Amino acid sequence: MEDLIIARRLRVPVDSAGDETSDWGGVAARQLDAALLSVGFTCSPALLDRLARLPGEQVIDLGVRVLAAVRRLVGDHVEHNAYFVDFPNNVPDTLEFWAGLLREAMLDPVAAARLQPDVLNLLDLPRYGSYQHTYADLLAAHAELIPLAKDRVTVLELGGSPRDEARELYLSLAGSEVPLAAEDLAALRALAGFCADFCADFGADDQPEHIPVRENRAVVNEARLAAGRPLLVDTVTDVLRLAAACSGGDVTLTTPTRLRSFRRAERRILLAALDAVPAAKHGDVLRHREQWKRLGERLHPHEYPQFPRAAQVFDVARGVRKASSLGSRVEAALAAGRTEEAVSLLEHTPGVLLRRLDHLLRAGGGSAVLEAAERAAARASGRVLLSLREHLQNRLAPADRVFTNRYGRAWTTPDTRPPLDEEALHRTLAILDEEIGRRLPDLGELIVDPAVLDVALPLSGKAVAPGLRMLPRGSLSTVDGELLRFFVHWRQRERRTDYDLSALMLGAAYDDPVHISWTSYANGFATYSGDLTEAPDGASEFIDVRLAGATKPIIIPQVHVYAGEPFDEAAEAFFGYMTRDAEQEGRPFEPRTVRMKSDLRGSGRVALPLVFLRGDDGAWRVKWLHLYLSGSPGFNQVEGNRVTTSLLVRSIVERDYLRVGYLAALLRARSSVSVEGGHVTYIGLDAPADLPEGARVYTPATLHELITA
Repeated sequence: MEDLIIARRLRVPVDSAGDETSDWGGVAARQLDAALLSVGFTCSPALLDRLARLPGEQVIDLGVRVLAAVRRLVGDHVEHNAYFVDFPNNVPDTLEFWAGLLREAMLDPVAAARLQPDVLNLLDLPRYGSYQHTYADLLAAHAELIPLAKDRVTVLELGGSPRDEARELYLSLAGSEVPLAAEDLAALRALAGFCADFCADFGADDQPEHIPVRENRAVVNEARLAAGRPLLVDTVTDVLRLAAACSGGDVTLTTPTRLRSFRRAERRILLAALDAVPAAKHGDVLRHREQWKRLGERLHPHEYPQFPRAAQVFDVARGVRKASSLGSRVEAALAAGRTEEAVSLLEHTPGVLLRRLDHLLRAGGGSAVLEAAERAAARASGRVLLSLREHLQNRLAPADRVFTNRYGRAWTTPDTRPPLDEEALHRTLAILDEEIGRRLPDLGELIVDPAVLDVALPLSGKAVAPGLRMLPRGSLSTVDGELLRFFVHWRQRERRTDYDLSALMLGAAYDDPVHISWTSYANGFATYSGDLTEAPDGASEFIDVRLAGATKPIIIPQVHVYAGEPFDEAAEAFFGYMTRDAEQEGRPFEPRTVRMKSDLRGSGRVALPLVFLRGDDGAWRVKWLHLYLSGSPGFNQVEGNRVTTSLLVRSIVERDYLRVGYLAALLRARSSVSVEGGHVTYIGLDAPADLPEGARVYTPATLHELITA
């Protein structure tokens, strides 16, 4: 729980302190703060004061854990060696380097015997692809980092007790209106179990008022089932998700789960929950018919005659009882040209109606559709309203359509849909703005950091792996520094694994490509650290870019699985970037200069984490992508996916994302004028130290809490 709270909230949970300041505790607290500064973190004054009141031994024990947690967060828990010991200096020309290795191999009788006369296999060259020096050699070759005021310093705040912090994080994740990333869903599972353990009655005070996301509800229901508590269920699919969660499977139901056997008490609770769902919703069974059949084999509904509606669910799955889903009735009406009938059916599910609004408007529904949309807007979730708002504002200036699934896999296609009626479009936007603004709370005096205005609203977190300073897809932020350095680190689990860090550089029209990779070590402004082809103990690769000399305004870093284990099978894999000023020396990896770091995951074999863009004013900004390409089973390289990458990145860059600036404008219109004693709300990338006591703070880690029900 401690690691989770530090990583997700940048808060250090501390139990009640002693009554008197301990000299030894104060010394230990200052030592901890000095150690944290070496990796770009520091203790807030409140945290230092609390630590100073603890016994010194307790501070040391806590400090060891805190330091380990933040080092993992920034990627400093491993040794980042580079292939070329002097990188970014003295990196040879690519062909000269290969020729030198070949010459050495030809002079070595054992190595020469392995060479094939017609094929140059770099892996046959003795010194290619593996470190030729130790990490200690690397440190000896580089001076200490010259610290500058621009270096990242992330403040760790004082938290409450581990129990209180865990409960707060649990309520935030469980009640999120936004679907969570896989890592956050796993964290929610751990937190739900933890909260159930320390709360004997699992009462209402320890539960969110509303759990809108179905996957989150399944995870919470898993803890409730284990505690013998009633389930939170209003559709039959909620029960199927819960069965998958209890079996260690996929709660999204995308991948079929091998269901486990359930104890009699569990079967009774699951069937009672199914029995409480109205028969009108049994049509949802058809979406996952085979999985329902398997669940019936585990629950034995015929043994529980007191739950007749539950038995009907499995009759529908087996085809014994007929049931039609809402979607099939709507599709039939639209296919027959009966748009008004389709709208009438969808009014019972306002969220579905709004998700299909574009189609309904194009189907010729006219004013009846707009009136139904206005009624639906008052009952739909806030996330649906914001998602529709973003969709419609992009219909004002149509561009290529980009589709992204929950795993970050994406594809793009030309938009061939006919345009929407301009009057209907603007009327719908006005309806949405009014309803979204009406739901926003009065946050009192509102303070908004200008740097957060271009952060995209987190309408889905599924493709965003948690990490250091991660932002939602489509977010923009400035890049400070003259030197930009990408890094990737991986460690193979069972077989030889070769990842390749590369960068594609494009002109302003996404043309005229050049690249940096293992096939091209350097150009006039970028340098590659060298190719590593296996990582039994971990391997790191870097690309150094001198932004002032960059001749291309678009830079897209990429990580390719060239051979071996994909990202989600490797023991460890993460990507990030650093920035420095030109006069700063230091090792290839310096934690104080890391601006962003996140895990690589998913089944895609090409990762596109972000893109760097130079504006007309000459300033560089970074836009978050969180994309993965399918790639090939092996031998992926930047030259092979240039066209696909260019199209996808262009679609993301040109899309008009709904940003914090939109919500801030609505909040300012609703928030009351500051009065003495009133509450203060701050929205920014980091919380400043001079906020008044009791101020409510929203940072990227908690932006999802601004999206109201």
